[in-house]
Amino acid sequence: MAQRVVVTGMSVVTSLGRDLETFWSNLLAGKSGVSQIEAFDVSEYPTKIAASIKDFNPEDYFDKKELRRMDRFVQFAAVASLNALKDANLNVKEDTDPERVGVYIGSGIGGLSTWEEQHNILVEKGPKRISPFFIPMMIANMGSGQVSMLTGAKGPSSTTVTACATGTNSIGDSYKLIQRGEADVMICGGAEATITPMGVGGFCALRAMSTRNEEPEKASRPFDQDRDGFVMGEGAGILILESLEHAEARGARIYAEVAGYGMSSDAHHMTDPAPGGEGAARCMKRALKDAGMVPENVDYINAHGTSTGAGDLAETDAIKSVFGDSAKNVAVSSTKSMTGHLLGAAGGVEAVICGLSIKDGVIPPTINLDNPDTACDLDYVPHTARKADVKVAMSNSFGFGGHNATIILKRYEA
Repeated sequence: MAQRVVVTGMSVVTSLGRDLETFWSNLLAGKSGVSQIEAFDVSEYPTKIAASIKDFNPEDYFDKKELRRMDRFVQFAAVASLNALKDANLNVKEDTDPERVGVYIGSGIGGLSTWEEQHNILVEKGPKRISPFFIPMMIANMGSGQVSMLTGAKGPSSTTVTACATGTNSIGDSYKLIQRGEADVMICGGAEATITPMGVGGFCALRAMSTRNEEPEKASRPFDQDRDGFVMGEGAGILILESLEHAEARGARIYAEVAGYGMSSDAHHMTDPAPGGEGAARCMKRALKDAGMVPENVDYINAHGTSTGAGDLAETDAIKSVFGDSAKNVAVSSTKSMTGHLLGAAGGVEAVICGLSIKDGVIPPTINLDNPDTACDLDYVPHTARKADVKVAMSNSFGFGGHNATIILKRYEA
């Protein structure tokens, strides 16, 4: 018999806060985490804004020797993971069998800042000056690797790299591992740190990002007629998943239950969604089937909603395709309007948001929806948070390469 899987701990590192209380308070207040980029000179960049984390000092958490081995995305992953375990009141080595605790933390791009720093050293000083830590700092699996070493988790450990679907795939795959009985606990989610010269420059070259530089807080505007691209964010979102049996045995507090997981491929284009959101629709249908639910069961959808012209329209069409007559009755919001788009970490942060929505009975808004696109005509919870009895929440993540992932959380009932 398949194990039931519950969420017992959560944590985020974002531009809106590095603890759940601050993050959730800012999100519900409709506060934007977007500002001018200060980490490097952006005078020649079309986009000069991002949802940067400006008050993060890694030395508050790790000594200098440890930090010499950690890219910024790994630092985010490690801090969020340790805080999520603390939130779950779980010590891997003391409270459970470490061989039954796994780590599944993805990153869409990995250690981009390390790559850039070491490439500059190569060009300026030659190959003999490249750091011996370059490769192990840069590779995308090191979020999982370092968290495993820091916590003592010796169970299943892996890393998903599915662009912007990464965080959701990581959580969904972890759910399935526990459901199959291969682990009791999974530390899972995503981490990303790509607000770098190459990261911003690359997405500028794609013409994918907003250039509303004079109004940073208003730049990310999902489903709005005047949207002009996404705003990059950085950080991490981590969940602690446990089998219900394990959680009950230790008297854990339960935020929500993981009910369903679906994924699909567009098989269409490197960056553009399939026409009509066909791939995303199949993904949502698979998650509903896995959960044994019908669309009418869903109270809230945390949309992928990146603030791009094609993406927002495709997701709206996908929701209409799946939900039919009930599409207009389900609350949908894009919290990327406030957090920016955390790429591989987005799904982790947004799963946390779904868990908090279920726990507190409130749906965060889509800010900056001042002039709704007439083709995007669903209930996007504009401007202000809404109290609601959220029993079931769905989170969508869609990535370059046509990767689609959806998870469904529901209120835990014994």
